[in-house]
Amino acid sequence: MQFEYLARDSSGKMQSGVISAESANEAARKLRNDGLYTLTINEARPVTRSPAPSIFAKRISHSDIVYLSSQLAVMVDAGIPIASAIGGLAKQSDNPTLQSMLERIQQDVESGVDFSAALAKFPRYFDGVYVNLVKAGEVSGLLGALLERIATQMRNDLEQRQKVRGALMYPGVMMAMCLGACAFLLTFVLPKISPMFVARGIELPTPTIVMMSASHILTHYWWACLLGMGGLIGFWWYARKQWWGQMAYDWTILRLPVLGPLMRKSILARTTRTFAAMLNAGVPVLDGIQLCAAVSENVFYERAWKDLADKVMTGRQIHEVLESNPLFPKTLVQMIGSGEQTGKLGMVLGRVGNYYDAEVGIAIKSATSLLEPIMVAGMGVIVGSLALAMLLPIFKLSSHVG
Repeated sequence: MQFEYLARDSSGKMQSGVISAESANEAARKLRNDGLYTLTINEARPVTRSPAPSIFAKRISHSDIVYLSSQLAVMVDAGIPIASAIGGLAKQSDNPTLQSMLERIQQDVESGVDFSAALAKFPRYFDGVYVNLVKAGEVSGLLGALLERIATQMRNDLEQRQKVRGALMYPGVMMAMCLGACAFLLTFVLPKISPMFVARGIELPTPTIVMMSASHILTHYWWACLLGMGGLIGFWWYARKQWWGQMAYDWTILRLPVLGPLMRKSILARTTRTFAAMLNAGVPVLDGIQLCAAVSENVFYERAWKDLADKVMTGRQIHEVLESNPLFPKTLVQMIGSGEQTGKLGMVLGRVGNYYDAEVGIAIKSATSLLEPIMVAGMGVIVGSLALAMLLPIFKLSSHVG
């Protein structure tokens, strides 16, 4: 039988591995004979390959990676070897996809591959920021602390994204309700009363004629409407994959009246916190700037960070380059300048990131409170116009009857 063990040697160093024995007691006796003090010993389970991923496979969520990072930080700080820690988490996981990934990472680490290099094979779940922070932790010997920092940063990013999505969800739901009400009036209500207007032979107002034309198109050419909507969705999907489409989308997002400032603060919070984490972990400044470009998720901010990297390579300071860029507020540039002068840029950026996190929360509340009356008023105007277009002929009919 095979038994997995975790033990300490005479110097207190942690060791783990697999040993062959008839029973757990015999395995523990063998380890004692080898000068090891057994901490845990369990029967080894054969490693089974998970089936190939399919479209029905359970996905690995952002929350799973946050939990994984936090648990690894605790186990590494407790002195458990990274390979054993990964193996333990793989056994505890009830997600087959996550379990398969952790088993592959464990096998790579046990074969001598660096933990950061093993993670880099899964860029979908471990981006450049994650891998570089882990690499810095391996070099500095502070892997546990940096894993905890990664977990905290990812948790903050997740909360921020959820807040932004929540702010965008409300106007989206309101717009869907408005379109649904319009479709109901045009396809069910108006077709039932429009024959009465035609039979009476009264002169219809222009709004009513427009609404009747729209109703005729929706009821008789619905297939063309569906094809048109499908074409628009397909074009949208295609455009977002192209550089010009992504640029147009990002340009529009940054200039929206209410959501634009919110998105700017969200991007600044994410990039400054990333830059702070990189600098505090000992990652070179240029590498940190490049990673900020990768996590900005906006073409214009990405270009700004890449331009900053190019100019910093020529010897210019960061705040000097950012002064002429309108994407970065003057207060942020001043804070970066003071951090560069005092040699505490990482600490300053960390505080700036926390400040923008708080600003994002305030901006979300303001945007929600501002969007609510705007959307209600917009829905009232649209639905009211449809109702008025149907009522105007009725008023004419009543006046003729009178």
